[in-house]
Amino acid sequence: VQLQASGGGLVQAGGSLRLSCAASGRTFSSYAMGWFRQAPGKEREFVISIDWSGGSTTYADSVKGRYTISRDNAKNTVSLQMNSLKPEDTAVYYCAASRYSGVPTATSSYSYWGQGTQVTVSS
Repeated sequence: VQLQASGGGLVQAGGSLRLSCAASGRTFSSYAMGWFRQAPGKEREFVISIDWSGGSTTYADSVKGRYTISRDNAKNTVSLQMNSLKPEDTAVYYCAASRYSGVPTATSSYSYWGQGTQVTVSS
């Protein structure tokens, strides 16, 4: 599966952004999907994930209550709604696909990665 992330940009603290990830292939609905982020000088970290059906999600503590993930298996897309953004949310955001069941959080659980989209939150 190939993934293409989009929707990043520059936003002021407290603002919102919506990222999208478009997937190719007919088996999108069989994959759990996740979003990760990587800030300069830091390791890539888990943000949020959703199972194949969209019925289960999990979040990093740092984004609980602010970020929401959703998917549309008919359109092969997964979206990340980010609200109440903070400067510390600044990073390159990556969407990823995993064949693991449930809502995987480990980077190693994901086999396919998009190219990343930059999110910058100004204070």
